[in-house]
Amino acid sequence: MAKTGDRGRARARTAPAPALAALDFALDRVSPVPLYHQLAQQLQAAIEHGSLAPGDLLGNEVDLSVRLGLSRPTVRQAIQSLVDKGLLVRRRGVGTQVVHSRVRRPLELSSLYDDLEAAGQGPTTQVVRNEVVPASCEVAAALGVPEGSEVAALERLRRTHGRPVALLRNYLPVSLLALDDARLESTGLYRMMRSAGITLHSARQTVGARAATPEEATRLEEREGAALLTMERTAFDDTGRAVEYGRHIYPASRYTFDFQLLIRA
Repeated sequence: MAKTGDRGRARARTAPAPALAALDFALDRVSPVPLYHQLAQQLQAAIEHGSLAPGDLLGNEVDLSVRLGLSRPTVRQAIQSLVDKGLLVRRRGVGTQVVHSRVRRPLELSSLYDDLEAAGQGPTTQVVRNEVVPASCEVAAALGVPEGSEVAALERLRRTHGRPVALLRNYLPVSLLALDDARLESTGLYRMMRSAGITLHSARQTVGARAATPEEATRLEEREGAALLTMERTAFDDTGRAVEYGRHIYPASRYTFDFQLLIRA
């Protein structure tokens, strides 16, 4: 006869994790796509869209395999693929836990704030710097203004689920629009431009990679020397005027660019 404590522990083992219990999985058992890959894709989508947030527990593999009617090796393979991507972590005595979601962005002229909001990531912004400074040679060339003339300089730290996903440095013509901290922390810069009647038309953009400096690592909660994605962009309005020059950095472990390639005949 099982003791009361043993029965309680058995119930705890079979009860699904609260975050996972609310999700519906659609697994096609006749599809040529392996079941482990289908499960991994759906778990990854739940993480990226915020249905599974950092810190959420998935329970153990036995519980998940029973719930979905899958073999334990199938579930283990799906989870391992997301562990390898850095989206999940196995913790002894705790179980499998969501680490963070990757930010996926289209490689086009779009606002990070808008992209995160559309993906259900709940972006927040901290204004680190907002001041008027003399334009350096690089900034002046990008904005088409005389070197040493006044430009607005912004530095903002953007987070999702409480974790940093981008450090944004922007320079704008000083007379372009009002840049108060309250609005900058409640919405995106491009949305503010559109509200001010500025029509963004095109941009020149370069994407690269480098290692994080000690200061950047601290801001982004990464280790010193961690891989960063970099983006340098000059945006133009519909009159051809340069309205913004940005130098942004993103933790490579939490960020991807999505783009479509067309084959030229």
